[in-house]
Amino acid sequence: MTAAADLLPPLIDVTSLAARLAAGDPPVLLDVRWRLGGPPGIESYQSGHLPGAVYIDLDRDLAGPSGAGGRHPLPAAARFEAVMRDAGVRAGHPVVAYDDAGSTIAARLWWSLRYFGHEQVQVLDGGYRAWAGAGLAVTTAEPQPASGDFTATAGHMPVLDDAGAATLARSGVLLDARAAERYRGETEPIDPVAGHIPGALSAPTAANTGPDGRFLPRGELRERFTALGVVPGPAARPAGMAGVPGSAREVGAYCGSGVTAAHEILALQLAGIRAALYVGSWSGWVADPDRPVATGADPG
Repeated sequence: MTAAADLLPPLIDVTSLAARLAAGDPPVLLDVRWRLGGPPGIESYQSGHLPGAVYIDLDRDLAGPSGAGGRHPLPAAARFEAVMRDAGVRAGHPVVAYDDAGSTIAARLWWSLRYFGHEQVQVLDGGYRAWAGAGLAVTTAEPQPASGDFTATAGHMPVLDDAGAATLARSGVLLDARAAERYRGETEPIDPVAGHIPGALSAPTAANTGPDGRFLPRGELRERFTALGVVPGPAARPAGMAGVPGSAREVGAYCGSGVTAAHEILALQLAGIRAALYVGSWSGWVADPDRPVATGADPG
């Protein structure tokens, strides 16, 4: 396993990426543009992408079949490994993921690679919009990468199951990364039940970035999460979260289907705090009608 000091920072800016692409032996570029309700991200990719980038589809490549585990459960390790190898991902070789701008989907790819054991992965801050806005080259040519040798093994990032999320909402800090109106139960455009997990705190991912889609500076992110009760310090080590550093209290995040919550995990990491992802998230929680639901602004 790579020493912590050797890990790449979670984000890379367009200037740094352009320099690395020009220097030889570039990182593997993965384009993961996707929009809820379409059009398909592949259409954006075919209209123009970073030179050498390979397209990765959220629904097909970064999630297993929807069901009791939510709308975007984790794919099987073998499936994820095959997709990454086809994209040219190699053990120990850097990977950079990007989406349109806000890094929501790119964060899910960043988290997935880290979860399955690839540590040298970064997100392009500002995504395709920042790259194209800087006047950097784009192409419609689709690469044919040499097969990679990445081996996927699960469990390298902390996760929560349904019971763990319920416990964390009461004993630690469970952040709901969805829009505030969905948290309050005023609207629910996707899942069959509106509201939030009792005890969870509203922390929309939109507050992690500025108007340009880039992440806020580390200090501002830290202030944001401190205000939500995420206090940096020696980690508590309750059952199921042993060895998770970065906060004096257990921290986790969920969203609708475990995608935007990965953005929250990335923002927390930028703030110096490691947190667990509830992959099933709200879509997995409400799959069991016996689970409690809270509404309104109060955690419940």
